[in-house]
Amino acid sequence: MSYSKEITVSKTSVPKIALLALVAVFAFGMFAVGYDQGQLFSVVIGEQAYADLYIHELTHDMRHAAGFPCH
Repeated sequence: MSYSKEITVSKTSVPKIALLALVAVFAFGMFAVGYDQGQLFSVVIGEQAYADLYIHELTHDMRHAAGFPCH
């Protein structure tokens, strides 16, 4: 009789590109929620974005809940 042995190889590591994408999303989200004071929209709107603070107003309560001082 002949017996065949089956070897199962499992790959459990996370792809590096997935980790890079996750870090990029986290960094952008952290900046948008915690630190943006008009910089994101200033590229499109110009100097008026620093006065209007659209992202700041949208994330205002979340900033305080996360412990970021904003005023």
